[in-house]
Amino acid sequence: MHAGHPFWNLGLEYLLSGKPAHHRASAKRVVQIFLSGAASSVDLYDYKPMLEQRRGQAFDPGGKLELFQSQPGVVMPSAWGFERAGQSGRWISKILPHLSQCVDDMAFVYSMTSKSNVHGPATFLQTTGFVQPGFPSMGAWIAHGLGSLTDNLPVFVALPDSRGVPPNGPANWGSGFLPAATQGVVLRPGSKTAIRDLQPPSESSSPAAEAARKRFLTDINKLDARTNGSDDALVARIKSHQLAAKLQLSAPEAMDISKESVATRQLYGIGTAQTNDLGTRCLVARRMLERGVRFVQIWSGADNGFPRRNWDSHEDLRKDHADMATELDKPVAGLLRDLKSRGLLDDTIVFCTSEFGRMPCSQGGKGRDHNPEAFTTWLAGGGIKGGTEVGTTDEWGYRVAENPVTGYDVHATVLALLGVDHTSLTFRHNGVNRRLTDVHGHVLKQLIKHV
Repeated sequence: MHAGHPFWNLGLEYLLSGKPAHHRASAKRVVQIFLSGAASSVDLYDYKPMLEQRRGQAFDPGGKLELFQSQPGVVMPSAWGFERAGQSGRWISKILPHLSQCVDDMAFVYSMTSKSNVHGPATFLQTTGFVQPGFPSMGAWIAHGLGSLTDNLPVFVALPDSRGVPPNGPANWGSGFLPAATQGVVLRPGSKTAIRDLQPPSESSSPAAEAARKRFLTDINKLDARTNGSDDALVARIKSHQLAAKLQLSAPEAMDISKESVATRQLYGIGTAQTNDLGTRCLVARRMLERGVRFVQIWSGADNGFPRRNWDSHEDLRKDHADMATELDKPVAGLLRDLKSRGLLDDTIVFCTSEFGRMPCSQGGKGRDHNPEAFTTWLAGGGIKGGTEVGTTDEWGYRVAENPVTGYDVHATVLALLGVDHTSLTFRHNGVNRRLTDVHGHVLKQLIKHV
């Protein structure tokens, strides 16, 4: 779809570049869960008995080894071990006891690769499809391409970790060169200002005077637009003011989890110290999805210096991953179960990724360095064939052995499930027809129920 082209939102079907959708969508909503800092696949999902067999031996998988900030240490197996789960018999770490009960709804891509072993560029690859800044996030592309399911809430919301933002900050949910109105709206559940700058100050005058100010502001903005011509930022500002007025009424109700049952809050781990924050954000995500939000981005981990409160476990993986996995396990499993019990998982895609993986060998005795050669992403719901897998890694979990997959392929697959041909969703910018998947991407048909 090029800039300025008319677009009609037809629910599960849509028109793209003036042509009917090439297939019916399986999904209409997306949740992206991002494990910021690089979670270790060989400790969470990708079981490698070789690591136990070669414990403490020199790590020598053959070929040249280039680590991010260390020399290869000795082989280091998972501290927690793995077990089979579900009817599919999928191997999963014992540190994820709640997610292990959901594996039959999950499809695992074990053979993910990244172009970069640096957090910022690699994070951008997963959120925007490019290593450079300035490109639209996946949520912005979907907001632009499919539009809204509701008039009262944003199309795209981001739920950062309460401890801070990830590498690249708000650019991970930014609109880039797409219309500014497609960027993600940040929600901070539990904060006094859950949506910043939404409510008028407490000393504000009467509701009638406030409404008059809004009308006056709208008139001034429209006059400016007529006088100076079309301005994307101004149009976005007008839309933002209009949405803010609606959000003043709809957001408090959508983010109020006090009316949820005790059982539901317990399902997400709300009320328990380690799971309360992410559990609250996952529950708010479900409430947003069921009220018509199209794309929700949930972050686990923040780029907030040292000591680390993310998945970047260079110094002590056993401690750091234990904390992060405990924070993650029950809330995300609760989200999957809750969506499924309400019939929402059928048309909601949940996918969980990281910017890259971690090495099978030790760093400094207790940590693991970055590994862009192989890591794991999993998807569930929205037409995904649960209990399946794509790709394998070598016996170490270090390199891809079969069927390498990129973030472009995952993005193409998610778009396909939404009814979008990833090669056709384009926007002309600086003389180039840009798209989320750049010039790459193949749909992972093995993961889709009905192809």
